[in-house]
Amino acid sequence: MFLFHTRSLLGKKFCNVHLTIMARRVTRVLNVAEKNDAAKSLADVMSGGHFSRREGYSRFNKIYEWDFNLLNQNCKMVMTSVSGHLSNYDFVGTYKKWHGCDPVMLFDAPIEKKVMPDFQDIKRTLEREARQCKILVIWTDGDREGENIGYEIIDTCLEVNHRLEVYRARFSEITPRSIANTCRNLGPPNRNVSEAVDVRQELDLRTGAAFTRFQTLRLKKVFPEVLADSLISFGSCQFPTLGFVVDRYKQVKNFIPETFYKIKVTHTTDDGSVDFNWKRHRLFDHTACLVFYQICMENPLATVIEIKTKPKSKWRPLPMDTVEMEKLASRKLRITAKETMKIAEKLYTQGYISYPRTETNMFPKELDLRPLVEHQTVDPNWGAFAAGILQHGPNPRQGRKTDNAHPPIHPIKHTNGLSGNDGRVYELIVRHFLACCSQDAQGSETSVEIDIAEERFSIQGLMIIARNYLDVYPYDKWYAKVIPVYQQGEQFQPTAIEMVDGETSPPPLLTEADLISLMDKHGIGTDATHADHIDTIKSRNYVGLTSDSRLVPGELGIGLVDGYNNMGYELAKPDLRAAFESELVEVCEGRKDKDTVRREQVEKYKRVFIEAVQKATRLDEALSEYFGTAQAYTADETQQSHVSLPVRSCPRCGNPMVIKTKKDGGFMMSCTGYPDCKAAVWFPPSVEHASLENITCTECQPGPIQKVKFKFKRGSVPPGFPNEYIGCLGGCDSTLTQELGFNLSYLRNDTSTGNRSGATQRNSGQTRQQGGRGRPGPVSQDSGYGSSYTNSNSTNSTVSRTPGFLPTGRQRTNQRGPGGSGGSSGGSHTGWNGSEPATPSWNNRQPLGSVTSMLNSGSADNAIVCNCGNDARILTVRKDGPNCGRQFYKCAGGGCDFFLWAESDADSAPSGGGGDGGGFGGGGFGGGSSGGTGWTNGNEGQRPNSNVWGEVVCKCNQAAVKRTVQKEGQNKGREFWTCPKPRESQCGFFEWVDDAGSSAGTSTGYGGNSGFGRNASFGGNTNRGQKKNWQDRQNENMGNPKKRKITCSICHQEGHTKRSCPQR
Repeated sequence: MFLFHTRSLLGKKFCNVHLTIMARRVTRVLNVAEKNDAAKSLADVMSGGHFSRREGYSRFNKIYEWDFNLLNQNCKMVMTSVSGHLSNYDFVGTYKKWHGCDPVMLFDAPIEKKVMPDFQDIKRTLEREARQCKILVIWTDGDREGENIGYEIIDTCLEVNHRLEVYRARFSEITPRSIANTCRNLGPPNRNVSEAVDVRQELDLRTGAAFTRFQTLRLKKVFPEVLADSLISFGSCQFPTLGFVVDRYKQVKNFIPETFYKIKVTHTTDDGSVDFNWKRHRLFDHTACLVFYQICMENPLATVIEIKTKPKSKWRPLPMDTVEMEKLASRKLRITAKETMKIAEKLYTQGYISYPRTETNMFPKELDLRPLVEHQTVDPNWGAFAAGILQHGPNPRQGRKTDNAHPPIHPIKHTNGLSGNDGRVYELIVRHFLACCSQDAQGSETSVEIDIAEERFSIQGLMIIARNYLDVYPYDKWYAKVIPVYQQGEQFQPTAIEMVDGETSPPPLLTEADLISLMDKHGIGTDATHADHIDTIKSRNYVGLTSDSRLVPGELGIGLVDGYNNMGYELAKPDLRAAFESELVEVCEGRKDKDTVRREQVEKYKRVFIEAVQKATRLDEALSEYFGTAQAYTADETQQSHVSLPVRSCPRCGNPMVIKTKKDGGFMMSCTGYPDCKAAVWFPPSVEHASLENITCTECQPGPIQKVKFKFKRGSVPPGFPNEYIGCLGGCDSTLTQELGFNLSYLRNDTSTGNRSGATQRNSGQTRQQGGRGRPGPVSQDSGYGSSYTNSNSTNSTVSRTPGFLPTGRQRTNQRGPGGSGGSSGGSHTGWNGSEPATPSWNNRQPLGSVTSMLNSGSADNAIVCNCGNDARILTVRKDGPNCGRQFYKCAGGGCDFFLWAESDADSAPSGGGGDGGGFGGGGFGGGSSGGTGWTNGNEGQRPNSNVWGEVVCKCNQAAVKRTVQKEGQNKGREFWTCPKPRESQCGFFEWVDDAGSSAGTSTGYGGNSGFGRNASFGGNTNRGQKKNWQDRQNENMGNPKKRKITCSICHQEGHTKRSCPQR
């Protein structure tokens, strides 16, 4: 008993192990179709109806499983689907926003292809299933788009399982025979075809986005009452499609009818009445036709000179391709191409018809058509005709086109359960298939020719012998025409001979079928996209439909086409797009490189776009004929509409940097990666205009860097300097930085350029030198001074330094810079020495001129150091106020009171100084009389709050404006300087004009006219006899205040206010 139990346990264990080994040998295969309906139909055919279903992350895309032998392996088939394209191209960052950049930059802007948000669940399903599978089979449609969708699936799955074996299934119909043959002939996917679609998608994105933004933003402003809520889209296929409609409309509109004349001969017999046609057809000269008519009337006897009888055939239709299906559905069934394709795709996934996207109109020899005809013999409407075809065998008429991928569209199985347009489209496909497999209609044509006074007339009669395909194909008509029986040489008297007139008529407006024919003829789009392009121009109201379903362009459509034609660029013509489509075919065939095609096409459309923007007024003029007078662009809007080509690539993030107009006026060069990247160059207020020149700098690397043409305000540049100057903002142009005050601090993080040493900044031509407290400031390289500092107590002691660096040691001896010697009015030495007490915390601030030189020097070891000799830390002001958000440096360890604003613009810092050089740049903070300030720029007597050209600048570093006091009081009529910005955004700068000159020649410390030294207390005034400033007069008035009388603001009389004014 024990032995039996043991054997039983061992047997069960062996069976479990065996089953586990067998399970491991089963290969899991992930199959992915383009749509869920196709996935279900494929699973049903391959499993014979025995499959299980489970849910994926997407509720619209199920998962089907069954066992199958594939590639000579026992496989567990897992079938799921996507919903068309899984990924899509789009711009990144600020380029997505309509106002994020100049539209021209979209031709070079970075793009990425990523999974769309709505399809994230599908992606998760693919990733989960791919991790567990060994083989991936792509079952998407066999056209270009299907190949591209296949590679989107492949890329998604390989990201999570790079060991997957990838195969491509190519099939044209979902039938057991076709699918079995496909499984035996799995092959690799075609990368070239997918890349052709990528090129097309990228070009469509760039051109469509650029032109659409340009058109929409401009025309909304020019015609706000009509187009305020319109999206005025552009597409490189969409516009030529619109052009066909507009051209035909203009042919009809501009057609001028002409009168013509002809001779008609009528003969009536017992068999009926017939009209003979003149061999000359018609004449447009009345006199000439009248002469021939009179000759005939002089001898009106008719003689039969020739009778011909020949067989006549009406050809059966060619096998159906996509274009023919769309045209027939539009003409015969009055169903739009868009709806026709939607119905055909549904019939295909249900297994009723073959793949509906094909360019082939000839059946392959290996395709057996007899079973397909047999399926239709059961139908009560055309079953008998199908049975008749089987008696003689299917004999389809063959065309000349093939895509070598799919056969012509044909029915797969019979059904009578369809209704509505679905049933009508299915019936059209079946009848067309049976007709092309049948025989041509046969008839006999008789031609009779007569002579009257040597003028020839003829008539044709038709007798139908066998209708053949016409019996099943009601969409074609062929009518018999009965004529009397005539004999050779017979003579008869015509019943009537008349001279009739008529008028030429214009061609009819296009139908949708006509438009598809033109698109196919000129290579606009593909058979799969024709319907989408037509639907787009309808939805944008570029075209409409007449009562008889003919296409007529709208006012907007005509205006757009006329506008671009007037520019000289026929974007509505098919040539540009047709050339691109032919190149895509070469990419598919591997005869052209995709990158070359993409680059050439993007550059071609970019050139057209740039010139179109420059001629944008012609677009306004064309549309004004339909929408009324165009609203004129303002100067600012015109400037903003100009194309902003990139000056260079940003040294920080790599995005293009372009010239822009600031909101408060002036110009700047900024990075298009904003707000992620804040690299910018703010041009000085003296720049009146800035434009890009087609000149590439040969010095700055990495390039290319385009030079910029600056136009300066009159009188704002140094004497002898031209008002226009072409310079480089890459850092090599010292004129911009040294003489014109450009701040190129955006280069400080540029680790890739070798020109950084040449980009050392000078702030508006001014450099403040710092002396005292052992922190000698750097000497500007162009200041004309030496690069060493001499101790005021000993001429033998020097502190050598390299320009652009800050000394890190704290020296307790007095250091004197080139700003002048410290001292009082008597010339005594008043520098800071080791025995002096500590200075206030504001005395430890590093001059901004030194910071600028340091930040832009060539060394990578630069650092802001505090008074302790350690690296300072950078912080940001959080407290609400005018400085909120500004960054500053502070001692990292808290051992000193070091403080420094992080901005490198010296003009925005408060000025300070001592007497005769006793401030920054002098021998320290010393008392003194009138003398130089602590600001040195090579021009003596220059005021601290002015730039190198003598303009008064406010705290915003902009040229201040002069205003006059209008309010009644002691200062009425007095002029003052203030910030040029609007009142709500002013920086608070204020200075009396009559006090401005005195401050330029005096030594100004913090809070008064004296330094901080032993000859004067802080805030005092030692400059006796000097003209009193506004603050001094205010202080004097405080001692003897005078009460101001109430004054009315209406009549300006004293003693009452405006509320009690008698004139109110």
